[in-house]
Amino acid sequence: MRHTPLPLHEELLLLALHDTKGTLGGAHTRIGLGGAIAAELLLRERIRIDESRRWRKLVEVRDIGRTEDSILNECLKRIRSAKRRASIQTWITRFSSTKKLHHRVAEQLCARRILRADEQEILLIFKRRVFPEIDPGPEREIHSRLRAAIFSDDREVEPRTVVLAALAHAVGLLNPTFGRRELRPRKQRIKSLTKGDVIGKATSDAVEAAQAAVAAAAVMPAIIAASTSSHSG
Repeated sequence: MRHTPLPLHEELLLLALHDTKGTLGGAHTRIGLGGAIAAELLLRERIRIDESRRWRKLVEVRDIGRTEDSILNECLKRIRSAKRRASIQTWITRFSSTKKLHHRVAEQLCARRILRADEQEILLIFKRRVFPEIDPGPEREIHSRLRAAIFSDDREVEPRTVVLAALAHAVGLLNPTFGRRELRPRKQRIKSLTKGDVIGKATSDAVEAAQAAVAAAAVMPAIIAASTSSHSG
């Protein structure tokens, strides 16, 4: 039994990866990972959202101490060294643009012996890195927690699970995990979970980070389309 919970970005990647092929699935997973990193830092109370400005809530560092996670350390340092404070939405976008982010998160899961790094040939010409699952236990535990949260009406749900449910919903991973038909009657429950009606400021801010990831994911296709159009014109 795993006593130390996986960080949210590792849990989200496990949901997104195809178990046997080790390929990345799920829409907007990169922006979801950015949201998961921000949410993890909020839950650990390493950062906070300053609400003194009514129209623009800015992120500030509470604790610069190193964690056991190199990605969190790097992102925390980026916030600390930034010349200007920025909103949680801005930091999620910045985190999500971290070079080879999903590879780095996957490599951390390889170090835990949950995934295996491999290479796959495409058309005998190209190669790509894949990360098939070798220990299904952690992902089963994630599914179990999410199922208990979504398919019950329990008012007390563990905060990390609430945030993970909000993130998974944000980037379209709940449907492939449980099935659209099974989730349809639970729409109201999912809405209730993702509203963040839970005790604890850090948790509600972390759910807000998940919601910011939704907003960022929603505008990404438009930005990409506009960029493509301008280059082709």
